[in-house]
Amino acid sequence: MKPKILIVGGGYGGLRTAITLQEQLKVDADVTLISKHDYHYQTTLLHKVAIGTLSARKARVYFRKILNLQKVHFIKDKILSFEPESKRVIGNGGAYEYDYLVIALGFKPDDFGIKGVEEYAHKLSSLNAALKFDKLIEYRFKEYCHTKNADDLSIIVCGTGFTGIEFAAELGSRLDDLCLIGGIPRDVPKVTCIGRSDRILPMFSKKGSALAQKKLEAFGVEVICGGDVQECRSDGVIIKHNGELKHIKGNTILWSAGVKGNDSLENSCLETTKGRIKVDAYLRCPQYENIYVVGDCAISTSRDAIHAPTAQLAAQMGDYVGKSLIKILNNKAQKKVFTFKHRGTVCSIGHTDGVGIIYKRSISGEVAAFLKNFIENKWLFGIGGAELVFKKGQFRYRTSN
Repeated sequence: MKPKILIVGGGYGGLRTAITLQEQLKVDADVTLISKHDYHYQTTLLHKVAIGTLSARKARVYFRKILNLQKVHFIKDKILSFEPESKRVIGNGGAYEYDYLVIALGFKPDDFGIKGVEEYAHKLSSLNAALKFDKLIEYRFKEYCHTKNADDLSIIVCGTGFTGIEFAAELGSRLDDLCLIGGIPRDVPKVTCIGRSDRILPMFSKKGSALAQKKLEAFGVEVICGGDVQECRSDGVIIKHNGELKHIKGNTILWSAGVKGNDSLENSCLETTKGRIKVDAYLRCPQYENIYVVGDCAISTSRDAIHAPTAQLAAQMGDYVGKSLIKILNNKAQKKVFTFKHRGTVCSIGHTDGVGIIYKRSISGEVAAFLKNFIENKWLFGIGGAELVFKKGQFRYRTSN
């Protein structure tokens, strides 16, 4: 019997595992990738989709077009539950057996139990969610000539991490154009970014954070740091700021304050913390050594540091697990533990600006924007070669639509 490797989830970690096995596995094995969508998308670009600067056509990378289906089978299905004792998972389409399982189911926005988030806030949790949000923003700008409701054009972003800041900057950079198209006075739209930290992008240095905020404010975005969201409402959010409760008015709310793991994992017999599994040094589930966990579903520790879930981390995890499985199938032991190599981080501030750190060196401006595009294109090259980069890539002087 051929060994069965089952990968559930087609994000950065799951797809990287599949590609590594596809390219480097020489022994005969049954490799299957299951995803609830028949396409992959870069979650790091969802803010562009939500503003309309990246089209759905370019955002989707169909699995069957980039996988060698003679080596990696693809099944479109949603995973509902896990039965590790029986070595199988259950989906809408039935049961799937495995000898080795790779869990890469991605993330879900965490509302932290705050009242009204589920009902009134939008989240960039998927490509479809981003497309829906884009249509809402476009509709409200187009209909302003009839509604004359300024609160419809007041957009509140809860969260000052990467997703929130990149979205606010992308929107801010388009406001002049949106107002011109809709015949709207420029002082009507308002974008407010609220975060609990004392500064935006706290993963950067204070200087880097201050520079990013200055660039953001140049687009007319109001930044409120140290603002603790108490409640989301249909007409805005209630925050606690400097010891006082304040009502920030706005009919459009984006929630980007944090993420957690997958619901299917959280409700499973596997030991999880908010849908995430604390893996060992080899990225294995402590309860079952034939189960690997990568990406946002994994809590990977290195010494005393806990890595924040990022696309860079997920991709490195996927590559490591793919190589580990190849060693196992070749009857070799994986002696090398997983080590995350942090090569840097870049936050885009609109399409042609950004801030970041590359190999401990601070960068900003068009250099940062170029490197952001380079990182996105490098991922596309790794899964589909130069042809995919040409079709779907990000370039400074070319529209993303």
